[in-house]
Amino acid sequence: MSQDTTGSPAPAAATSAGHDQAPHVEALENLLHEDRKFAPSQEFAANAVATAADYTEAAADRPAFWARQARELLTWDKDFTDALDWSNPPFAKWFVGGEINAAYNALDRHVENGLGDRVAIYFEGEPGDTRSYTYAQLTEEVKKAANAFEALGVAKGDRVAVYLPMIPEAVITILACARIGAVHSVVFGGFSADALRSRIDDAEAKLVVTADGTYRRGKPSPLKPAVDEALSKEGHTVENVVVVKRNGEAVNWVEGRDLWWDDTVEAASAEHTAVGHDSEHPLFILYTSGTTGKPKGILHTTGGYLTQGAYTHKAVFDLHPETDVYWCTADVGWITGHSYVAYAPLINGATQLMYEGTPDSPHQGRWWELIEKYKVSILYTAPTAIRTFMKWGREIPAKYDLSSIRVLGSVGEPINPEAWMWYREVIGGNGGAKENPAPIVDTWWQTETGAQMIAPLPGVTATKPGSAQVPLPGIAVDVVDDAGASVPNGEGGYLVIREPWPAMLRGIWGDPERFKDTYWSRFEAMYFAGDGAKKDEDGDVWLLGRVDDVMNVSGHRLSTTEIESALVSHPSVAEAAVVGAADETTGQAVVAFVILRGDAVNKGEETVLELRNHVGKEIGPIAKPKQLLIVPELPKTRSGKIVRRLLKDIAEGRESGDASTLADPSTMVQIAESLRK
Repeated sequence: MSQDTTGSPAPAAATSAGHDQAPHVEALENLLHEDRKFAPSQEFAANAVATAADYTEAAADRPAFWARQARELLTWDKDFTDALDWSNPPFAKWFVGGEINAAYNALDRHVENGLGDRVAIYFEGEPGDTRSYTYAQLTEEVKKAANAFEALGVAKGDRVAVYLPMIPEAVITILACARIGAVHSVVFGGFSADALRSRIDDAEAKLVVTADGTYRRGKPSPLKPAVDEALSKEGHTVENVVVVKRNGEAVNWVEGRDLWWDDTVEAASAEHTAVGHDSEHPLFILYTSGTTGKPKGILHTTGGYLTQGAYTHKAVFDLHPETDVYWCTADVGWITGHSYVAYAPLINGATQLMYEGTPDSPHQGRWWELIEKYKVSILYTAPTAIRTFMKWGREIPAKYDLSSIRVLGSVGEPINPEAWMWYREVIGGNGGAKENPAPIVDTWWQTETGAQMIAPLPGVTATKPGSAQVPLPGIAVDVVDDAGASVPNGEGGYLVIREPWPAMLRGIWGDPERFKDTYWSRFEAMYFAGDGAKKDEDGDVWLLGRVDDVMNVSGHRLSTTEIESALVSHPSVAEAAVVGAADETTGQAVVAFVILRGDAVNKGEETVLELRNHVGKEIGPIAKPKQLLIVPELPKTRSGKIVRRLLKDIAEGRESGDASTLADPSTMVQIAESLRK
């Protein structure tokens, strides 16, 4: 799964695979076989929220297990009659007949239970401005937004497009929509006007909520101009645009359409009664396609999504809401920001940090400074970010007190063992000061799954560097061969989900046939995730990335993740990206792009040869990159995802394609210049 979590996701979501054979995993003994295991400390295990009993209970009766979670973690306006209706696969119904309000569960009930003074959100802007919201204050703001949206004609079932930066108003807007039964469609603020328009059109959005702008690496960055451009052509369904004042950017104004947040939301009444919506009422649409082609609107509904989100947030992060300060670094534009910022933490009554900016502004220690300031105890971020911090050097986090950290999470892509170990020791171990470093929960899930599916339970599982390891209680994940049969331990194949799960997508907005074709046609009666995976000798799951990230070199199928892990395991390498380039002789050739660590000396061809041989030693001669290029930076989106298609263009000798989605479009120029040298 790819997701933005670098201030940030994200996840790309599952797509139909383009391969006819299961990804055969070559020579993984070194890279994807771990003898290192880290059992939870006795103290941690004794106080853990989730125990081994969860697995036992779920294995005995999955729907009953989820029904108990639904009733214990959520407050229902009307109780459900059946946990699961799977009479019309692949269209599931969970908690049938139940009625529930997501915003009431995230807010009002905590206030009613005496927790109104608990801080819900600490907000830190990139320039250093701060705000905090107690549960009582956040409830009031969401009620006002709900009234304001209804006054603009937004009713239950209407769609609202949200194009906002990582500011509290994003969460307020999301929950206000959920409160009134409107369906929110959040579009990541890094997307173009064309991408925004295609999503507005597909959802037929009635309202857009945006901001004048945000801050990006110390500079004001505009947002509203993209909305203006998106709506410049006739034929859209938008009636109003509500604009948050964030950075004071001058904006064009369309009278009769545009409204300031302060004039509408802040002026609205703070009295609003939440009513229950059917458990299967649409909660949100989240689009997963790129900026071209028809967008793919992943539809999530209410009861099952909230249940699995709340359970996994509590169990996987060992949440103790009375004392923990939780920080998920994902942007709300991605599924991680939906599930583990906007919904689950608030459902569980947690205190969380929201940060607007990037990890390197105003300096490279910004994240660690925030952890020290707010005493963050649970950190959830992406391997992309972790490898970037490795590149910058451990001396930067060493300047800060990270002793409050007690659980670390990873999300978005497979994490290589070296990055896992660095994360454990430098961040979770406070630079070696802790006798028992914080456990790491490496999580696999997707936009489509809605919530975490594979992850260790930190008080139960002896964790392994680089592996998400085990399906969570109540989740039926498997690795299968081309015929759909389970592979034995030690072998690789396709990752599938054999049974329905509560937070599963309920379809693609407006296109049920595409939903069936994309996810359910490859294997009979199984959801195909689009990812390759391997079971190790213990039966633990190792993710190998998208099956379309598996190369065929002279008949050998090689995982790009595997080769990247081999490169990053070399002490000179900070980060690596591998692509398969067309090759007349071998079908595909391995081409690697490598960033060296700050203290590494580039000895030219000598370094290239050393790194190529290192891959050969770690995996085998077949995996040695035919071409290895040392570059100053890799092309990444603002979500931190490496754009491999641009690297593939270079590897195959073409002019690189559209770089407009990159966080720094000049990266491709830098790469081109470094290659000329």
